[in-house]
Amino acid sequence: MDIHEYQAKELLSNFGVAVPPGALAYSPEQAAYRARELGGEKWIVKAQIHAGGRGKAGGVKLCANEHEIEAACEDMFGKKLVTHQTGPEGKGIYRVYVEGAVPIEQEYYLGFVMDRSSQRVMIVASAEGGMEIEEISASKPDSIVRSTVEPAVGLQNFQAREIAFNLGIAPGLIPQMVRTLQGCYRAFTDLDATMVEINPLVVTGDDRVIALDAKMTFDDNALFRHPQISELRDKSQEDPRESRAADRGLSYVGLDGKIGCIVNGAGLAMATMDTIMLAGGEPANFLDIGGGATPERVAKAFRLVMSDQNVQAVLVNIFAGINRCDWVADGVVQALKDVQVDVPVIVRLAGNNVEEGQKILAQSGLPIIRANTLMEAAERAVGAWQNDTTLGTQLKVAK
Repeated sequence: MDIHEYQAKELLSNFGVAVPPGALAYSPEQAAYRARELGGEKWIVKAQIHAGGRGKAGGVKLCANEHEIEAACEDMFGKKLVTHQTGPEGKGIYRVYVEGAVPIEQEYYLGFVMDRSSQRVMIVASAEGGMEIEEISASKPDSIVRSTVEPAVGLQNFQAREIAFNLGIAPGLIPQMVRTLQGCYRAFTDLDATMVEINPLVVTGDDRVIALDAKMTFDDNALFRHPQISELRDKSQEDPRESRAADRGLSYVGLDGKIGCIVNGAGLAMATMDTIMLAGGEPANFLDIGGGATPERVAKAFRLVMSDQNVQAVLVNIFAGINRCDWVADGVVQALKDVQVDVPVIVRLAGNNVEEGQKILAQSGLPIIRANTLMEAAERAVGAWQNDTTLGTQLKVAK
């Protein structure tokens, strides 16, 4: 789960990370009022969306008076901001964050991520702040400082000082840098984050180390431990399909293909998508319905997949371990009777009571295309999507 910049800054400030004073606004007039409250001579107005690259796309503007603030907000509110991270569809701007401008002497990049290979938290830092880490890695790889944290002892002060030295931080600012690193690490571990990124982390003209921007991403599976984090979710920034799936306890990721997938188990879902690609098609989604493939759950999955107008075939791939194939088959048949599905449906069952499950599908009277192996199911799904234009009509008539 992603959160907004202003939310990440509030969380990080609770762990001792210095952030500039700022305020949230939901209208141009409120933004101007927030600037008066903050005081100062110049302000930064930032569009709050779940994506980077806002500055290049016009989502971050420096303003010198209230008229400029209102004009900047008029250009943002209700618009779609398109960056290299949003894709061409962009993300809507419904709130802005107003901050007082600070005199910047030096910019740094600072990120905390989970390194899967070492199974450690990795700190990635660079003295080339203000750029995306991908750009830094490509243009100035030698500037990147990497350091992994031993989980048994956590981030030690000597390790934080070493990172600061490698970045070329002035000696008098080392304690502030150490405090920033320690605060970010504690926020990462205590809140079950998967990423903490400050870009840029700046040294100001009056010798302060401040997080000028901040991003945080959290492990969805750990949100039950942090209800205060769950409340920060902004559904307006999410794919509507993924939002609906999350509300129904389903794991869904929308893709750009034409073949919808309904699978139980994340690993099997990944294998199913790979096999569809191997067969010459493209998956329209990743959808893991979990271990309990009940008729109600399968129906929810079909409704979710069919809400994507690009779907032209549906592949159901279920391995019944804890479940039974006859129960799953009953669920598929009931779902097809309850949900409007006017595209070819391919079902592959494996596991407990597979013969009974296949019999239920065969006797259902519905034009379900059955398959015995995953490769066969993928090939039939691709073939039905590419060549068969009559199955959808047949399914409507059968129902």
